[in-house]
Amino acid sequence: MTQPFLSIRGIRKSYGPVTAVKNVSMDIAEGEFMTFLGPSGSGKSTTLYILAGFQDPSGGDILLRGQSLLSTPSHKRNIGMVFQRYTLFPHLSVGENVAFPLRIRRRPQAEIAERVKAALKLVRLEGFEDRMPALMSGGQQQRVALARALVYNPPVLLMDEPLSALDKKLREEIQFEIRRIHHETGVTILYVTHDQEEALRLSDRIAVFSQGEIDQIGTGPELYSNPATRFVAGFIGDSNFLEATVVESNAGKARLSLGDGVMVEGVPLHGGAAANGKASLMLRPERLSLSRASVPSGISVTVRDITFLGNNVEVSTATPAGVDLAVRLPFGHEAILSLARGEQAWLTFDTASAHAFA
Repeated sequence: MTQPFLSIRGIRKSYGPVTAVKNVSMDIAEGEFMTFLGPSGSGKSTTLYILAGFQDPSGGDILLRGQSLLSTPSHKRNIGMVFQRYTLFPHLSVGENVAFPLRIRRRPQAEIAERVKAALKLVRLEGFEDRMPALMSGGQQQRVALARALVYNPPVLLMDEPLSALDKKLREEIQFEIRRIHHETGVTILYVTHDQEEALRLSDRIAVFSQGEIDQIGTGPELYSNPATRFVAGFIGDSNFLEATVVESNAGKARLSLGDGVMVEGVPLHGGAAANGKASLMLRPERLSLSRASVPSGISVTVRDITFLGNNVEVSTATPAGVDLAVRLPFGHEAILSLARGEQAWLTFDTASAHAFA
């Protein structure tokens, strides 16, 4: 069996009676871009800080190329780190900031000059060596921080919400640059964010954190198409949830009653709900269809609002019980042309694209 490049094994972290991280385990391949995704307080940053050596775990181990890192001080782990705040030295020029990790490693001056030049070229800041950080934009400062973290060729680069202080357009530009740099260098990246879109743009795989644990690890398409838990289903992509009753279940598929005589069959079921047990039915807005004509297996809804969003239109609807359901249709879809606020419509969906959670 091939030894994992980086292995996190049963990491735990407690602060008195509060457990911030509970038995987190995963293997990361060399050169992989792994993102820790989750809301504030889910344990993703704490896990990253334990990897960096800034915090000691209460249990578990971290292995890099088969060797435990826990007894190695943070400054000797040779791991790069980029923070949300750029943490540049304000009294040092760009070149001096980037050179700093090499100077403390006592590298020869000629090597320092060559590596600084290469690192700034990598982040597309050639010629900025003498610029002071205060005279640069936030995006440029974050590029300098990235160059400084990469200049000594670390085997692993850790990034803790590095783009959250930037506006949307600039954030997307730097995301593209980070992805390009990852492809060019092949460095293994562990990236923390609460932004699902950012995680989907950047990652090879995503670990979804919830309440100190990992709910699921997978590629973006895997998490979106086959969420293992209700939390993952609600956190990755946009989702509607309807309360349902499990009438029958077999081999991971369920027959559900949605009330008002509406029955659906063949819905993937997670959590092993027993017959007559309650479940939440997840429906993706873009997987739903609307019709003005009555459909036998359709859900009766009232159109509340229609919002143009460019290449698609979002139709806000509500069931007779008052449950809001969003429907996303491509612009120009014939259903949009015939719908109006206050009208009744019927909602249908492909059961294979839905998921039910106990």
